[in-house]
Amino acid sequence: MKIENQTKIRGYGIELNDEKLTRIDQMVESYERRVAARLDEDYELHTRKSDRVADKVAAFGGSWMFIIIFASFLVIWILINILPFLGLQFDPKPFILLNLILSFIAAFQAPIIMMSQNRQAARDKHEAIIDFAINYKAEQEIDDMQKHLHHMEAELGEIKALLQKNMK
Repeated sequence: MKIENQTKIRGYGIELNDEKLTRIDQMVESYERRVAARLDEDYELHTRKSDRVADKVAAFGGSWMFIIIFASFLVIWILINILPFLGLQFDPKPFILLNLILSFIAAFQAPIIMMSQNRQAARDKHEAIIDFAINYKAEQEIDDMQKHLHHMEAELGEIKALLQKNMK
């Protein structure tokens, strides 16, 4: 015999069992997936290819993979130019060519990351507006349901009073 947990929605006296809670969770997850898919589709339709490339560059530039690759590049560059027995020294100390390369990378990477962040901020704002609209609509529906429940409660009170009156 399975014993189900009963959860009451505070203030409403509505009982939900595990099956109903699972169903509600599935419906919410399904809705969230559809909204996310719609936002992704909207993103693909309304962004230029150059913007998507900038987003990918920013995603890579802000990853551990980039840090590891770039740190490895710097270590190899310095070792090649410090160790005399390799005979490959093309940028002796103070590594002026390396500084120039780092400056170029920073000069191009920073605006690309900022462009990507601006687009992400706009997308976040769009998602926040959607969330607000959903919450507002849910609040309206809850208010409507609450009014309906109060109306039903008043009618039940009237019916109860009539029954008590007829029983006397």
